[in-house]
Amino acid sequence: MTRVILTYKEYEALPADGRRYEIHEGELSVTPAPSPQHQMISRNLFLALYAHVKAKGIGEVLYAPLDVILSDTSIVQPDIVYLDPTRLGAISRRGVEGPPTLVVEIISPSTTLIDRSTKHQLYARHGVPYFWLVDPEGRSVEAFVLGPAGYALAARVHGTEPVGLPPFPDLALIPATLWP
Repeated sequence: MTRVILTYKEYEALPADGRRYEIHEGELSVTPAPSPQHQMISRNLFLALYAHVKAKGIGEVLYAPLDVILSDTSIVQPDIVYLDPTRLGAISRRGVEGPPTLVVEIISPSTTLIDRSTKHQLYARHGVPYFWLVDPEGRSVEAFVLGPAGYALAARVHGTEPVGLPPFPDLALIPATLWP
């Protein structure tokens, strides 16, 4: 059986029906809309990142739904993306074209395998320098940094102490403030 490789052209034709469609190396991935808890965590983290990035004047933070077009056959909708000043040119009418500086995925029961395996590999392959996984069940944030052998875990944080995570060493994020 021949495998059908989907591209951005087919992606554009998908229905706007509330589900999250992505294409991972030509394969269609469909997940349900996020839960209210997921959206509250996303909002809390976005506001913390946005305030930090705006105060320092160090780029742009955007949130889902937003197409990140890594290639013609890999289009994703991360929960949050950050672009440092050198990558702001990647923002287009279609979305973000090319790898953002940081991609944040908030794990949901329906996306655990996709986020921890498929997207982990996809983001590394397409050169996203920083990748965060937010785990509501474990109440933790895992920060990964891309190296020659793929992503390496730089930090796994939780609790009430302020922390900096790559690429923001002076962020002072309090992980416990993310959970609703």
